[in-house]
Amino acid sequence: MSHIVAISGSPTLHSRTGRLVSDLLSRVAQETGGSARLIDIAELVSDLAIRSRADASSLLLDALHDVEQADLLIVGSPVYNGSYTGLFKHFIDLINYKSLLRVPVALIATGGSDRHAMVIDHQLRPLFGFFNAQVLPTGVFVSDSAYRDGYIRDPLLQERLSQLVQESVNALQTGVRIRDLSPA
Repeated sequence: MSHIVAISGSPTLHSRTGRLVSDLLSRVAQETGGSARLIDIAELVSDLAIRSRADASSLLLDALHDVEQADLLIVGSPVYNGSYTGLFKHFIDLINYKSLLRVPVALIATGGSDRHAMVIDHQLRPLFGFFNAQVLPTGVFVSDSAYRDGYIRDPLLQERLSQLVQESVNALQTGVRIRDLSPA
């Protein structure tokens, strides 16, 4: 069974980013039958006030361990001042960089305007490139104007989200993790 982990990088509980990430996590898990875990940075705010992993709480260590054992990551962050959130970055900084080798990563970003749409290619892709993760081709940016009555109504945006779900499913069904082939 595949282990799918989603990270919502919003420091706000019940955020649009969190709902979007959670929705994609549910869709991928339903199509693959994999186990699903949502890590919400908003629930870890007080646990992230540390300098290093050595100071991490058991709750934070559990979240980090789940990310490091994931067969697929679904990652989303709201955009603040042209980049992902600082708390999200601090969480990512605590991950063992070798653990994400060839892990497929689906990228999502949300923001107040389309001015931030390039954050996926200019910020998130390079971040996960450092880990040598397998970033999926389709990234999805959702601006505030895409929401009407709390839902994304744009059919083209819905199509991109469905494409990202399909790429995630395909990556899980066809991918072989390097760590699975490496001697212990």
